[in-house]
Amino acid sequence: MSKRYLLAVDAGTGSVRAVLFDTDGNQLGCVQEEWEHKEDPRYPGSMDFDWEHNWALASGCIKGVLSQTGIDPAEIAAVSTTCMREGIVLYDADGKEIWACANVDARSNDEVAQLIALDPELEKEVYRKSGQTYALGALPRLLWVKNKEPEIYKRVAAVGMFNDWLIYKLTGKLAVEPSNGSTTGIMNLQRRDWDPEIAEKCGLRSDIFPPVVECGTVLSGISAAGAEQTGLKEGTPVVVGGGDCQLGTIGLGATEPNQAVVLGGSFWQYEFNTPTGKTDEGCRVRVNCHAVPGVWQYEALAFKPGLVMRWFRDGFCQYEKKISEETGADPYDLMNKEAARIPAGCYGMICCFSDVMNFISWKHASPTFTNFELDPEKFSRYTFYRAILENAALLAKGHMELVEEATGSRPDEIIFAGGAAKSPLWSQILADVMGLPVKVPVVKEATALGASILAGYGVGIYKDIPETARRIAKIERTFMPSAENHAVYEKMYPVWREVYGAQLALAEKGLTKNMWKAPGV
Repeated sequence: MSKRYLLAVDAGTGSVRAVLFDTDGNQLGCVQEEWEHKEDPRYPGSMDFDWEHNWALASGCIKGVLSQTGIDPAEIAAVSTTCMREGIVLYDADGKEIWACANVDARSNDEVAQLIALDPELEKEVYRKSGQTYALGALPRLLWVKNKEPEIYKRVAAVGMFNDWLIYKLTGKLAVEPSNGSTTGIMNLQRRDWDPEIAEKCGLRSDIFPPVVECGTVLSGISAAGAEQTGLKEGTPVVVGGGDCQLGTIGLGATEPNQAVVLGGSFWQYEFNTPTGKTDEGCRVRVNCHAVPGVWQYEALAFKPGLVMRWFRDGFCQYEKKISEETGADPYDLMNKEAARIPAGCYGMICCFSDVMNFISWKHASPTFTNFELDPEKFSRYTFYRAILENAALLAKGHMELVEEATGSRPDEIIFAGGAAKSPLWSQILADVMGLPVKVPVVKEATALGASILAGYGVGIYKDIPETARRIAKIERTFMPSAENHAVYEKMYPVWREVYGAQLALAEKGLTKNMWKAPGV
């Protein structure tokens, strides 16, 4: 019997890639292309998605990975897709794309204000059904199209997400799955299906929703056009995938209730699996469908920890960058080595960047370092660097406690993945702050692996998603918390929360500028 392989197509915020795996979860090849989502100069905050150019990049990645690996397309048992969440594509009656925006498109301030004026309690009602607010969902964006592009709005026949769009380009079949579809705010979490009444209450059409097909289901086969454009074999099964965070947690082995993952990238996510779609009474934290049928996820988002690290490296660590150029060492490794000498708590210094999530009124204070002394022996750039690491870990603790308040449950351990998990220092700080074992997997960028697991499940190679994920997602190292450092952070955490509240109050008064706030807030 010939070997069989699984292909994942992953459309992230900054790039698209095609990744080929064997059935043991080993990555055999990857071809990636960066893309960008340009602002329409007429509409500040917009983030347009160029479907023609971006499909050329995606299909080129598929051709590229076939060429790179030399795999016979006939040996690919199944294909699945994943993508950034929240981005939407609108189609006309002929199935042609007519409008699309990427995930953090922020052009709809006027529409958020319009929805609030329509009914000040409607956002909470939408949240309790869907787990979403206006901050990232599709409702204000669709209303924007209705208001600002009425001719396009009249032509809309269907709305979909980017992972569904990839499948549509491969097969000619359009359906939406619940893990990413639930991020629109137009799905009923409990039913894992569209709730047209939500759209109607927001003054939107309720006849534009494609069928919902559960993750891990074979939707169709590669069409003749899809085969010609990608080099894949016509008829190859295409399995419904899911949103990037949900598939990332599958690729990390977090498929069952009460498991938790911290994904540390440009943004940090705390993902906690639950057995129900029950939402938070205070509307503070996002709830999504998991890509595992019968499981849901509480999701708390932290804005920009990875981008803060990049800013600090580029703005203040020219010496480490110079050494990196000369020796090939990672500048972050050089900074980590020095920051590890700084004691837990940074001698009392605190920094404020992202705040603990409050989904219904989501805003962040102005970036701040405070409570440092004019003592260069204690307060060098490495102290400031370590404070950034600690700030992200304190955020993760805040999110764990927030989700525990909503669900009554907390995890026994944390799986830590993403770029931040490559840092042993950051991993240890996270364990010390959380007071829990932190497990770092071998595969730290797990989204495509999760898509490959769903692909294999869909065609029967894998019989069970949780069992397969446990077997494939191997742990590289476990960081155990230091009782001494944990005690320091337990005293530090309430102080940090209070300091952050004071900084947020300054921004509320207009004395400082918010790092970020949701449209219309």
